[in-house]
This record gives sequence, structure tokens and C-alpha cells, in this order.
Amino acid sequence: MRSQAERLLDEATDTLTAGGVASPRVDAEILLAHVTGTPRGLLLTARPQGPQAQVYRDMVQARARRVPLQHLTGSAGFRYVDLEVGPGVFVPRPETELLAGWAVEQAAAVVAARDEPPVVVDLCTGSGAIALSIVHEVPRARVHAVELDESAYGWAERNLGDTGVDLRLGDAFEAFADLDGTVDVVVCNPPYIPLEAWESVAPEARDHDPSLALWSGDDGLDAMRALEQAAWRLLRPGGWVGAEHADAQGESAPGVFAGRWSDVRDHVDLADRPRFLTARRP
Repeated sequence: MRSQAERLLDEATDTLTAGGVASPRVDAEILLAHVTGTPRGLLLTARPQGPQAQVYRDMVQARARRVPLQHLTGSAGFRYVDLEVGPGVFVPRPETELLAGWAVEQAAAVVAARDEPPVVVDLCTGSGAIALSIVHEVPRARVHAVELDESAYGWAERNLGDTGVDLRLGDAFEAFADLDGTVDVVVCNPPYIPLEAWESVAPEARDHDPSLALWSGDDGLDAMRALEQAAWRLLRPGGWVGAEHADAQGESAPGVFAGRWSDVRDHVDLADRPRFLTARRP
């Protein structure tokens, strides 16, 4: 005879499949683990208590309506840290972990080469995922982060509040004039979706992520152009900038940095798709 947990999981998987969720069984398991406090590997032995079964069904229905999984659980894992997330903030994606890893490596290289704290600026910080990863993995780094959206800024405050990160509210591409010419690494996950691509965006992002984190003009590169200007202003000679872009922008996004920048190159993600660019200020 199937256990109650197994019946709940099967029911949830069917509901999420019908709702078009990309990973229905995994999401069903994550939600049940969240509700019952049972590790995923032991879920078949779980015995939901009292109202837990109904709470779980309500969460599954919300997920089937394409509410982001992380909004339901209240957290998102990113590299080696966990972040509080919810309505009003862009949910960090696994693909962005590669850009964060590159920034960590660049910051660590400064420590190794100069034996001094690297200065790192995270523009468009959102939940603070990249900034938190850098300060966690390179404790000597002096990390600065900025976010324009007030709701997202509130989530960044929660995640970065006791880390020593200099978090500011404001326009990413006008911020940190006090750091001009002194920064070792500028990192940014800017908005990069063309306005005309609205229909192709997953409902989890289109309907729940802040619009400021998604759309960037007719070709998706308006923010990238502003970033190029801001990074040039902020970086010391020899400093590096890294920025995520859409997989269709593997040539156009690096092209924004053609000309006065050196060592411009693009990097692929784990699915071998163009994902982020890097460039060095001569």
C-alpha cells in the first residue's frame, strides 16, 4: 500500500505536469520537504501532520499557476550560500553562478598578486546573490553593491545586512562616483531581454520578477551599453568587468565592449550556450 506521502507526491506531480512546470516531480518533492521538514531522500517515510497536507496542496496549486518555487519556499541556493527571496525580487538562476565564480576568481587573484583587499562592485545586485558569494568566498574583499528597485533592495538588505557589504539604493550605472578609477572587478547581471520577446519569457519570470530586472530596450542591450560606460569609469587600469547576457547575445553583447577594451571574450554556460562576457580595462 502506498504511503500518504507517496500519494501526495504523485498527485502533486500530476498537477504540476498539467500546469506546464518544467520539473514537476522535483518541485513536488522540494515543496513536500519544505512543508514537513523532511529531507528529500526520506520523503516516502514522511507523515504530514495536521493541516500540512492541505498547506502542501495549496502550495502545489500555486506552483502550477507558475508562482516561482523559491517564492513558495522563501529561499534560493546560490553557489555556497542561501538567500531569502520572495515577491519583488529577481530569483537568482543557476547560470549566474558561473559569472559569480568568475568574479570570485578575479577577486582572489588580486589577493594573491598584491596581498591586499580587492575592491569589487556588483551592479544590479537584486537579491545580493553575487555580492554575497564574493564576500563569502573571498573574505578580504571590499564588496559594494547597488540596486534601483526598492522592493528588491529590501531583499538585498536581508541577505547582505551583516556581511560588511556596502549596499546602496540607486541607479546602478550612476552609482559609486566615490570609487571611480579604484575598482578591481565590476560584475553585473543586468536586464537583457528585448521588449519584443515578452511572449517567449517563462511565466515565472514574466509575471513575478521585477520588470526592471528583465527588459532592456528593443535589442536587449540598453543596460549593457550603460554598463560599458559605468565600468570604464569605475575600473582601475587592468581591472575587469563581467556581465551576463542572453544566449542569443553571444556576439552582440561582447560587441558593446569592442574598441577601447582589451581581452574581450565570451563564456558559455554548462549547457554550452553563450552566457557572459568579460573584458579588461587597458
